[in-house]
Amino acid sequence: MTSVRKLSAGILLLATAMNISLRAQSVYPGLHRGKLKVVSEIPCKAECFDLKDVKLLPGRVRDNLERDSAWMANISVSRLLHSFRNNAGVYAGLEGGYESVKKLGGWESLDCDLRGHTTGHLLSAYGLMYAATGDRLFKLKGDSLVDGLAEVQRALGDTGYLSAFPEELINRNLRGKSVWAPWYTLHKILSGLIDQYLYNDSPQALEVACRMGDWAYNKLIGQSEDTRRLMLRNEFGGMNEAFYNLYSVTGDDRYRELAGFFYHNDVLDPIRDGNLDMGTKHTNTFIPKLIGEARNYELSDCQTSRQMVTDFWNCVVDRHSFVTGSSSQKEHFFDIADFSKYINGYTGETCCTYNMLKLSKHVFCWNAAPEVADYYERALYNHILAQQDTESGMVCYFLPLMTGAYKVYSTPEHSFWCCVGSGFESHSKYAESIYFHSDDEVFVNLFIPSELTWNDKGLKLRQTTDFPASETTSIIMEDTPKGNMKLSLRYPSWSGKPVVRINGKKIAVKDDPRAYITLDRKWNRGDRIDVTYPMSLRVEPTPDNPSKGAILYGPVVLAANLGTEGISAPAPFSDPTVRNDYYTYDYHVPANISDKLPFGIDEVKKRLVRDGSDLIFKTSDGLTFSPLYDLHHCRYGVYWEFP
Repeated sequence: MTSVRKLSAGILLLATAMNISLRAQSVYPGLHRGKLKVVSEIPCKAECFDLKDVKLLPGRVRDNLERDSAWMANISVSRLLHSFRNNAGVYAGLEGGYESVKKLGGWESLDCDLRGHTTGHLLSAYGLMYAATGDRLFKLKGDSLVDGLAEVQRALGDTGYLSAFPEELINRNLRGKSVWAPWYTLHKILSGLIDQYLYNDSPQALEVACRMGDWAYNKLIGQSEDTRRLMLRNEFGGMNEAFYNLYSVTGDDRYRELAGFFYHNDVLDPIRDGNLDMGTKHTNTFIPKLIGEARNYELSDCQTSRQMVTDFWNCVVDRHSFVTGSSSQKEHFFDIADFSKYINGYTGETCCTYNMLKLSKHVFCWNAAPEVADYYERALYNHILAQQDTESGMVCYFLPLMTGAYKVYSTPEHSFWCCVGSGFESHSKYAESIYFHSDDEVFVNLFIPSELTWNDKGLKLRQTTDFPASETTSIIMEDTPKGNMKLSLRYPSWSGKPVVRINGKKIAVKDDPRAYITLDRKWNRGDRIDVTYPMSLRVEPTPDNPSKGAILYGPVVLAANLGTEGISAPAPFSDPTVRNDYYTYDYHVPANISDKLPFGIDEVKKRLVRDGSDLIFKTSDGLTFSPLYDLHHCRYGVYWEFP
């Protein structure tokens, strides 16, 4: 691996001097070409579109984006910067007069070691939302945050250090002393600054990010191997990914060296050697390490990194995921031999799914495999979409799957958990994985109302659908390339044999859900493609018990509404010192709620009767099933015991 990195560095320096790029292809999401000094060195089967090239149209998914944008728009920049300014001793008022800043609570309170992480998430989310909507409010808020952070960085001295907490927390980490996760927070800030550069066209953000990188290089490179390994025992988020990305946008090989410094041997070496026993490791500490390895593979063609990522992705998706696509209970992996035992009120930390979707995007670009898109769809609809309260726009930390549990939401003023931060990003970027492309092909992965504009090819298409309430999605070609172009439609694993019509004429389709339905032809303006994906009810058993399972309709997890008895307003968990209270939160499930259904798995299709055009199913026993993403402020059941 060392020789590959040295060779790549030499090529990089030559390319930088000649003002050329190494490859035209990139799998980093939403990139604007011309902003990268180092791009992917690997052959990819698919490439991401810029987020600005895909616009959501009205529908259930855009509703979530709009609720997210309203919350993001209402968060004061001064409040987000307050803890940073407090740390630097910088006057916290507005120019021309004093402003009393109302402090943020929860994990952003001034006595919490993680303070500042939300600002990092919002730097990313404001950039994503600006790219997704074109609303300049989010550009202005991003610019204001970057301005404030640059001021704080200058006030903290010439080293480039930037944080809402003193550098002593980093020193404690290096000494192996008790501290929550300082590098995790710095990862969010550094990644947010890079995203501001990429999505919000902010050169100042890149300058601040580089100064952070310079500080980290001087701080870490030269530390002993024992110190490095001791430091990495503490959660550090995706620092390796962030430094690989900073290397990609600058071409400065010191940042790639920093990324390698964050290679966590104790965790990654076993995966490298084929040991995929996750034990009870902290899930969301684990996944970002592999995202960093994905970037290493893309920037250096390190096959070991690719193998680790692929093996880990398959392991989590095939063995450690619940029916919703989520993973973890109480934030940790668990013994899958007792899978059913861990279906409780603390399943599915949302950050884990956020990171698995990031990882899936990389893997899909490498192989364009429909099964990767299948997982992405499942996790997006059944966890990310379900995380957000449709009334308030607040979000869940866990997605509980225990029968009789209910969703516990954040609050606008407090909480600010990690899953609030990743939620800001997730609900901003629904459009980023609907479509992918190769040189002469467009992949349609998700069936979400949207418009795609591919200026390089002169293509514009519009997708309209009521999916998943409807089995049909329609694509209309509004502008078309001059020559032939492939349109590859995902053949989902949950679908019956699709029916495809072009301008009303039925097209032959091979019955193979492991492959795309590829339409290769010269397209004309106004051409219409209608695709019907037959959906049906089915039960997905747990790995350890064939008589216990969840009910799905197509890709959608159905949950039964079990009423509101005994639900009280949950505590806001505003005090970071009682973080673990969430692990023992008592849902007070009424004794009359049962997870047993009076009919067998083979009877599900006839016992659940669809009621109207919405995805509502009723049974003669009085149960009403709806998509989990539409059930809020009520108890529900997802997993059932069948006789």
